[in-house]
Amino acid sequence: MAEKHRDITAVEELGVAYKEILHQTGKVIIGQEKIINELIISLLSRGHCLLVGVPGLAKTLLISTLAQVLDLKFNRIQFTPDLMPSDITGTEIIEENRIDGSKQFKFIRGPVFANIVLADEINRTPPKTQAALLQAMQEHEVTAAGETYKLTEPFFVLATQNPIEQEGTYPLPEAQLDRFMFNLWVDYPTFEEEKAIVKSTTGDYKADLQKILSAEQIIALQDLIRRVPVADNVVEYAVKLVRMTRPQEGSPDLIQQYARWGAGPRASQFLILGAKTRALLDGRTTPNIDDVKAIAVPVLRHRIVTNFSAEAEGISTVTLITQLLESL
Repeated sequence: MAEKHRDITAVEELGVAYKEILHQTGKVIIGQEKIINELIISLLSRGHCLLVGVPGLAKTLLISTLAQVLDLKFNRIQFTPDLMPSDITGTEIIEENRIDGSKQFKFIRGPVFANIVLADEINRTPPKTQAALLQAMQEHEVTAAGETYKLTEPFFVLATQNPIEQEGTYPLPEAQLDRFMFNLWVDYPTFEEEKAIVKSTTGDYKADLQKILSAEQIIALQDLIRRVPVADNVVEYAVKLVRMTRPQEGSPDLIQQYARWGAGPRASQFLILGAKTRALLDGRTTPNIDDVKAIAVPVLRHRIVTNFSAEAEGISTVTLITQLLESL
């Protein structure tokens, strides 16, 4: 009973902290509240995010600002065609002992050893280097020279992609895309937002950011989300929605006609985890079907593979998801 009371108090505190996070990030980032909301949902759900947007939309600034407000260690890795796996995970060097002159190997940790890792333009590097992030994202550990090193918790990867320049890029394989909880599209700001951005960035204004949550508090909140109860009908809705995306499972005509491959069970897991977190940020102690609907697009967008008919007719995965939500 005491633990339940503590959990309810923690939910109330999270609601207050979330409003303060939006206030603090709003000092630097104008607009993008929906993206910030989805980034926090992903972080608290122990997921990772793929951000897609044209250059100049403050994706990097948004992530570094969020890291500051959450008092987390932030590292940025600029992905380039010549980047090696060891440039991400770290490398061994030979170190000489000054006392007795003996030599030994010492592991120098790479930029992946941080709480928030920004993998900038992840599709600019070859698959071998992209794969170096896979173990880190999935297992929260790195193996180098036969030794396994645990990553610092919380561990959150944000990868960015530029949707325009596709020459000389290496598209992420489906197996790697599936490891991202959300695929978020960062849109252009509105006219009023862009006016405010220009005013604030061309003057001498410097934001004074306060730290709202610590690493320990975030880990405690991640554990709290796992304890949130979910009604059977909400789980059934999420699983039905995911199964409907698979053309092999007697799904609607729309999917049969335009989808080549559907989402796997990881999508159902992320829908429920995301719905739980969304409910808690809203001050509710259990999620409903609307919470699942609200995050369906970013969870499923990169997990449905469309066929040639869809490409020829300009049918996107978002269109398919929207119509599935209407039919369900």
